[in-house]
Amino acid sequence: MQPVKSDKRVAKHDPAPSRWAYRWHRLWLTPLFRTFVRVGVPFTAALIGGTVYFSDETRRDAVLLAIADLRADIHTRPEFMVQLMAVDGASEGVNEDIRDIVPVDFPISSFDLDLEMIRQDIVGLNAVKEASVRIRNGGVLQIDVVERRPVVLWRHRDGLELVDAEGVSLGLPEESRPDLPLIAGDGADQAVDEALRIVAAARPLASRLRGLVRMGERRWDVVLDRGQRIMLPEQEPVQALERVIVLSAAQDMLARDLVAVDMRLKQRPTIRMNQGALENWWKIREIAVGTD
Repeated sequence: MQPVKSDKRVAKHDPAPSRWAYRWHRLWLTPLFRTFVRVGVPFTAALIGGTVYFSDETRRDAVLLAIADLRADIHTRPEFMVQLMAVDGASEGVNEDIRDIVPVDFPISSFDLDLEMIRQDIVGLNAVKEASVRIRNGGVLQIDVVERRPVVLWRHRDGLELVDAEGVSLGLPEESRPDLPLIAGDGADQAVDEALRIVAAARPLASRLRGLVRMGERRWDVVLDRGQRIMLPEQEPVQALERVIVLSAAQDMLARDLVAVDMRLKQRPTIRMNQGALENWWKIREIAVGTD
């Protein structure tokens, strides 16, 4: 007997993807499309949602108020509050000036302090050379100051001023300062470094030194007691003064009745005698000539 054959055929499964599935897979393999789906679509959806939500003014005000309250809560936390200010390295007067120019009402949040602006205001004081500002543990605004130190007294047409090594005026002296050398003349404060070198070279004449005078804003005269002057050249004044000191030590030149020693011409130093000594010299010479 033979099996009965059926005319009904069973459809076989086609493993090939559909046209739309194929196109989708090909499109998904594109890097730009994947980036758009993963980033662009969520971003666009969030942007549209945020725009719709914040289009209402009441909602906007509520969100801004919540942010401000959160910020205020953070800023006013105890660990961020500054309770007081400490100033180190400053004299009493400078300390008072610093506290006057830093108008801070304590306690205050450290977020509300502009430390760099405070430092710039402090350095703006003539008496302050350097300053550092920081907030240290314990809620203290710490200010460390390096003051300028006066090195000379400058006499000018308006009076006396203290001047530091950089030529910065520190104001009027509050008391007598015999420990500081005296300089005078227009522009003397702009040549303090050179003046200090001349004073150092004049140490053998310290007991007779009265000060330095700036002449024509270009050179110095050394003023001694008894009205004597050493007129220094514009170039190499220290070396010229040292020559005068050597001559004086060898021949007691400055102990004589002189008005000035002119060293402005390096090759021809000149000695200027006072009127009485000059007259005596002429008399002695006339006597000597008559005797011959």
